Amino acid sequence: MRFDLITIFPEFFAGPLNHGILRRAREAGIVQVHVQDLREFTKDRHRTVDDRPFGGGEGMVLKPEPLFEAVESLLGHSIGDASQKRSLEEGTSIILLSAAGKRFDQEAARRFAQQDRLVFICGRYEGVDERVAEHLATDEISIGDFVLSGGELPAALVVDAVTRLLPGALGNEASSQNESFSLLERAEKSEAAQIHRALAASRSLLDFPHYTRPADFRGWTVPEVLIGGNHAEVAKWRRQRALEKTRRNRPDLLPPE
Repeated sequence: MRFDLITIFPEFFAGPLNHGILRRAREAGIVQVHVQDLREFTKDRHRTVDDRPFGGGEGMVLKPEPLFEAVESLLGHSIGDASQKRSLEEGTSIILLSAAGKRFDQEAARRFAQQDRLVFICGRYEGVDERVAEHLATDEISIGDFVLSGGELPAALVVDAVTRLLPGALGNEASSQNESFSLLERAEKSEAAQIHRALAASRSLLDFPHYTRPADFRGWTVPEVLIGGNHAEVAKWRRQRALEKTRRNRPDLLPPE
């Protein structure tokens, strides 16, 4: 997997790219990360990347020219124009990080993890020229219903979420299969009907509670089922608690009662 990050603040990524799973994945050759300074594709001595919006209004808007040229430089070919647009190579996605985009979730992370290359456009200021969203980006993504100063932090989050799904990125492959929003492919016949409905409708629950030593901490004890050694009962308990936690913290993930 190759990640390309187009930004006016390339130094932003020095920290997030050099820690934890992402650092190990880079060192192991599982991912490549390239950070591209958008200002290298400007033509004036001030290295201007933004301009006032047509129609008036507050703020500045990122110009389309440097963004198109930055992406084309990374891809090694022109995107084309209104008369003839060139298709991208299979396995490549161009992602615009934007508060106006579709909500990023684990399903999107899994979809992106099937690609060979992801090019991220980190928006700034009041926004990005809409022609970038319509004719350059393949996906316009938001990480939540709130507004940030730019797309750098969202891009780092998406890179992290995708990297951990790549084969070999985690020491234990089951780690990415048994966590919040992971696909739950089946439930035992003895499970409660609501678990079946949750699996059938959303196929996604939050992670179950985790405990570690000591078994008794200030009088708060680990559930006995986790200590007993009965794996079937542990699995049943975890599914039930995952449902309870989802009902409490994210009821929107569950089907109607």
